[in-house]
Amino acid sequence: MRSAHKYYVCIAYNVEVDAKAMRSRRSRPGVTTPDGGPALFRLVRFWSRRWTGRALAQVSVEPDGDLRQVQHIQVVEAVAARLQTTDEASVTTVATELGLDHSGASRMVRGAVVAGYLTRSESAHDRRRAVLHLTDNGQHLLATARGWQRQCFDQLTASWSGRDRRQFAAYLQRLADETTT
Repeated sequence: MRSAHKYYVCIAYNVEVDAKAMRSRRSRPGVTTPDGGPALFRLVRFWSRRWTGRALAQVSVEPDGDLRQVQHIQVVEAVAARLQTTDEASVTTVATELGLDHSGASRMVRGAVVAGYLTRSESAHDRRRAVLHLTDNGQHLLATARGWQRQCFDQLTASWSGRDRRQFAAYLQRLADETTT
């Protein structure tokens, strides 16, 4: 939940700082300084409205299953992220990764299990806990989603130099690593 707290603090701080920055910029005509905060949130708003349809075009989806498919992708990515840092993923860790309450995460996990993207088994460390594993279909869904994400990055930065693309990718990775762990 640390990242959710940072997010809300960042939004509140950003509103106050944004007003000061706007006044400061008005006092220096013709001077533009890179302004990462508003640019970041503009991108978040832009992609939060658009990524779903584009991602689903890459994956076969049954009619009326669009939202479920997006949820499956989110759950699979959350489980994969957790398994990169620990040997077990659970509903609780999915809830934490996605910023959801336990019951919401549980419903999403149940749907991903029924769809064949995850399996549940007993924890090796605590027999009372159920742990989650990606199935072959889950691995395929993850690979498809990551491929689409890379394709989007490549398309958005196609006019940039290779050096700029690598540097921006490194900064994005650093930001993601520092805010989600």
